[in-house]
Amino acid sequence: MDMQSLSGKPDGRLPRYQQLRDDLVRRIAEGEWSPEKAIATEAELSQFYNVSTGTLRKAIDLLVADGVLTRTQGKGTFVRRPRFDSSLFRFFRFKSVDGKPVRPTAKVLRREVVKPNETIRSTLQMKATEKTLHLSRVRMIEGEAVLSEEIWLPRSRFEGLATLPLGDFEDLLYPLYERLCRQIVASATEILNVEKATEADAALLRIEVGSPVILVQRVASDFAGTPIEWRTTRGAAEAFQYQVDIR
Repeated sequence: MDMQSLSGKPDGRLPRYQQLRDDLVRRIAEGEWSPEKAIATEAELSQFYNVSTGTLRKAIDLLVADGVLTRTQGKGTFVRRPRFDSSLFRFFRFKSVDGKPVRPTAKVLRREVVKPNETIRSTLQMKATEKTLHLSRVRMIEGEAVLSEEIWLPRSRFEGLATLPLGDFEDLLYPLYERLCRQIVASATEILNVEKATEADAALLRIEVGSPVILVQRVASDFAGTPIEWRTTRGAAEAFQYQVDIR
């Protein structure tokens, strides 16, 4: 395969290994290789792209540095599966009535297909005619709501969730995205703000109107860097705790 025939019209101004890197990312984002599965060997890819092994290896090195791929000695090169299971709980710490750390369960309260506002459309890089799948979700400990979430997804990419019974949504959504919609979250950016609890926040979280709440806004993207989820999470400030190690 000649470099000129790469899909997606790569930027010819870039070095060949950078063009290779971009095309490999496209193939990963489209699901050609699944997380934790080995990609084709360097020899196979060099032959496929009609480039030297050294050029191909430079492209692979970039993807390893970016955290998209990981090498395992003697086994091959694999698509890395990002871990988001505990990311939110860097910010919120919860304990059960007996004082032990506990992770909240989740329940989807409402699902609707809506026309996104300009902020959501711009954030998710959607066309003016596209619609979003909107989920309202609550996270609970022993039946008490501790976090409220609003999630927006491009409907065209998440049709598998449009008719899923609400009771079948799982506590962790990203494995569900992958299994039902073949959408893989590879990276995310989070912004934290402090707000005052609205009447809706107060009623759901059982806190005083006007009391401080932490707002976490997350934009999650696929391997190609395309945003596929915008999520806002609100929780009482008293449960907030941020820890970072500086070396």
